[in-house]
Amino acid sequence: MKKLFALTLIISSFSLAQQNSNTEIEKPIRDLFLAMKNADAVLIKSVFTETAVLETITDEGVKPQNISSFIGQVSKTQKNDLDERISIEAIHSDGNLASVFTPYSFYFKGKLSHCGANSFQLVKQNGEWKIQYLIDTRRKDNCKEIK
Repeated sequence: MKKLFALTLIISSFSLAQQNSNTEIEKPIRDLFLAMKNADAVLIKSVFTETAVLETITDEGVKPQNISSFIGQVSKTQKNDLDERISIEAIHSDGNLASVFTPYSFYFKGKLSHCGANSFQLVKQNGEWKIQYLIDTRRKDNCKEIK
């Protein structure tokens, strides 16, 4: 009975540690979308590393986006104009590197605009997870609303 209890305790501790780790990894991602919704340029800037890269996959290929321009565009919107709803499907991590895949639906002023998927690469710097790389797809057809 003691062995069963010890095994259960070990498994529970591992599961709890994994959940806590995932919550820390998710934080900059969730903060990014909260900042977009609130048109909060300061919070957006805080989730990215100094050398972060933003890209979008279009019909013409991969298009880079300047982070400063992205922050400027978001900060010009009104609170609640931008609402990107995500579903975190996968988190993988090894040491100070994490990868997160999130399908999304994007709403502009309450109307579904487009959908797709985000792929995040995060790094842990000074004990804090930051987004190093974000690439997304965008489409207007076959969108599933994420609540």
